[in-house]
Amino acid sequence: MHKTSAWPLALIYAALIVFASLFPFDGWRAQGISPWVFFSARMPPPYWTWFDVNMNLAGYAPLGFLLALALLRMGWPRAAVPLAALAGALLSLSMEFLQIYLPRRVPSNMDLALNAAGTLIGALAAALLERLGAISHWSRFRERWFVPQARGALVLLALWPWALLFPAALPLGLGQVWERLEAALVALFEGTPFMAWMPEAGGPLKPLSPGGELLVVALGLLIPCLLGYCIMRHLGRRMVFALAVLAVGVAATALSASLSYGPGHAWEWVTAPTQAGLMAGLAAALALAPMPRRGCAAMLLLVLMLHLNLLNQAPTGAYFAQTLQAWEQGRFIRFYGLGQWLGWLWPYAALLYVVLRVSRREVQT
Repeated sequence: MHKTSAWPLALIYAALIVFASLFPFDGWRAQGISPWVFFSARMPPPYWTWFDVNMNLAGYAPLGFLLALALLRMGWPRAAVPLAALAGALLSLSMEFLQIYLPRRVPSNMDLALNAAGTLIGALAAALLERLGAISHWSRFRERWFVPQARGALVLLALWPWALLFPAALPLGLGQVWERLEAALVALFEGTPFMAWMPEAGGPLKPLSPGGELLVVALGLLIPCLLGYCIMRHLGRRMVFALAVLAVGVAATALSASLSYGPGHAWEWVTAPTQAGLMAGLAAALALAPMPRRGCAAMLLLVLMLHLNLLNQAPTGAYFAQTLQAWEQGRFIRFYGLGQWLGWLWPYAALLYVVLRVSRREVQT
């Protein structure tokens, strides 16, 4: 009997809500007023938009859905909806309570009500789908398509499109963190004896050539394909899965560009090297479809290391920095921390997963 993926997804989503609610985690201060003052504030607040309303509802609905689904899979049909709704409301209450100590956050009773309502809507949707038999259909689909020990890979695959929504310097280029990490360490250790431990700078990073961009895009597409192959046996289903990964990757990247630069610029990222990289990545994924699952895991390990090495030897670029600044200061501030951490950490989480998978004995199924 396989374990449900709903629990780890719910916990990860709750952690991302915390990041989105409290980012950038600096400037904590006490204002000398009660942290519960937002309870008695006027509703609706003087400054609100329909964007905020919709995002507060939509932001918590997946949490309610995942929590209720996990409880339903545990065999708690009557308690699933109320417990999920209560957990989401308590999480939102905690975030509003803490936001009064952050200068860039404003606690709101309207946000609390909308978040609680969004959680309830998500939980009710899960209960409705369970009653209609959709959850059972998914269980049967999972048993046909994936091996029983598939929870970790399924969680990573479910998070991959969301990681792509944060703007990347190169399409499908997740995990480009070393340049920022080095700058953060220099700022942290400056003026301390630990500064002598830092490696000497080797000069400015050089942009990737068109061939390098092609390779990064191809590897970025191949990574989720190989991750799926690690938990799939059927050759035909692997090929269908590779085509689905291409479609999801292109759609998520176009949505990210639309959010960052406007709908009119949704497809400007599709340059000649990017198109060639997408086709090369798909061709490689289809060619590797017959490989055994353990061989796919070993190949994924190599592809991940090559992809991260190439990507982190290239600079992010000034134009990309302006895009990040827009996310930091504009209407995406609530989701900046969430998307940033997903985009940074997803490939490293996949690397850890595949290392553990390669290192343990394969279970015959």
